[in-house]
Amino acid sequence: MATIESKSNLDIVSEGNTATIAFKSAYISDVEEISNASSQIRQFIHKNHPQQIVFDFAGVKFFSSQVLGLLLEARAQLKSSNGRVVVCTLDPRLHRVFKITNLDRIFPLYPDRPSALDAIST
Repeated sequence: MATIESKSNLDIVSEGNTATIAFKSAYISDVEEISNASSQIRQFIHKNHPQQIVFDFAGVKFFSSQVLGLLLEARAQLKSSNGRVVVCTLDPRLHRVFKITNLDRIFPLYPDRPSALDAIST
């Protein structure tokens, strides 16, 4: 059974040992908003101990570099338990950011949520 948490600008769906985190805003650049999201994700990981997290950026057109830090922080939290973080549904401009920063070597990128979930479940 899936549990769903919807707080501020995040939707977190947890099913088994996999969590999917989706952002509700098309533009994620507000420092306080990103700080709150980071805190919510940190608390979620601490409370639920997911093995995999899928960050779904469907509908997101822009994010500040702080979001990359948020992803790296989540990855660090899961790494101690051999967990994985993957990213999906990136706008082409955001996909380019991952390529330029070489974060596409750290985070597996998938075109959509079903393919990301399928890849981490095998």
